Amino acid sequence: MSADLLRNSFKGAASAAPFFPTLLDQMPNAIVVFEAESQQLVYVNPAAEAALDLSRKSLEGQSVHDLFGDNKALNGMISEVKLGHVLAQRQEMVLHSLPGSIHQDSIPAHIVIAALEASALIMMEWFPIDQQLRSERDERVTQQVEANKQLMRNLAHEIKNPLGGIRGAAQLLEFELPGKELREYTQVIIKESDRLQTLVDRLLAPHRKAHVMESFSVHEALERVRSLVLAEFPKGLRIIRNYDTSLPDVLGDREQLIQAVLNIVHNAAQALSEEIQLGVAQIELKTRIARSVTIAKQRYKLAMDLHVIDNGPGIPEEIAERIFFPLVSGREGGSGLGLTLAQTFVQQHQGFIACDSRPGRTDFHIQIPYRRQEKAS
Repeated sequence: MSADLLRNSFKGAASAAPFFPTLLDQMPNAIVVFEAESQQLVYVNPAAEAALDLSRKSLEGQSVHDLFGDNKALNGMISEVKLGHVLAQRQEMVLHSLPGSIHQDSIPAHIVIAALEASALIMMEWFPIDQQLRSERDERVTQQVEANKQLMRNLAHEIKNPLGGIRGAAQLLEFELPGKELREYTQVIIKESDRLQTLVDRLLAPHRKAHVMESFSVHEALERVRSLVLAEFPKGLRIIRNYDTSLPDVLGDREQLIQAVLNIVHNAAQALSEEIQLGVAQIELKTRIARSVTIAKQRYKLAMDLHVIDNGPGIPEEIAERIFFPLVSGREGGSGLGLTLAQTFVQQHQGFIACDSRPGRTDFHIQIPYRRQEKAS
């Protein structure tokens, strides 16, 4: 049967509901429809495109076997439905990624296989079973990080006043000291006071500056980050563009989002020091559209999906759960504020940031919902 005939069969199956494919387009779960005999795809909804990280056009001609390999459990479900033993089957199993893809992982998922009436077509729907668990975990982490940041802000305010007094007293003492060698000690006090003052200012900075909200291209912002990092690391590092150029402009504070992504990419570049020396270091900037997302219990139709993926050694296991906490750093000499500030900036845009890391691949995931421009009063 030709692809056109398959599509016509799909339309015929939906004759009782003319908007059936349109409704499937709106579904938050991934859905594909395929011909029962050849298992060739005839329809892919946007959620499935996002889950497979492939466009509908590139999936044309693919089969279920091409997507998920020789999965015996999945094949058994399809066979039962195809032979008419059952109209639908549900099962939890691990879906493996498209063979050859380096950006997909195996996904524990809940699978539904169902026959479409009056057609030789089968529909497959799936969603990750860890989605709710991940959402709950992210919420707990966000609450804990927010509590830590509030503690650090309060502590910063408490440090600020006596710190100014210590510096002033050191300066007055320096004028009274007779010998130059003794003034070296007061200079240590002054310099360390200045260093702590800078640290305190950085802790308080995100809450002092007002937002400058505007619509802008996230790719223009990423290009600025890319040029800044490559200027500092001109050799041995590749920054790969993997952009979805159809992304609409995002509403937000351009400079804050640039700073958030810059902190992440700069940290990644510093972690890739050995790979840079070998000339194999790479950072991927990947953008996509996410549909029907839930962030902090709020549902959004669309969101900007950004991944910063590097091939470095990964985040040390002992700090992996605390990387967004203030003053936590996996690098000697690091301030431990870069990721904290990045998370603050992202959360101020009603978004979320998460990290998945293992040796050879670290993925920072930022999601920011698309919101309407607020009307001026």
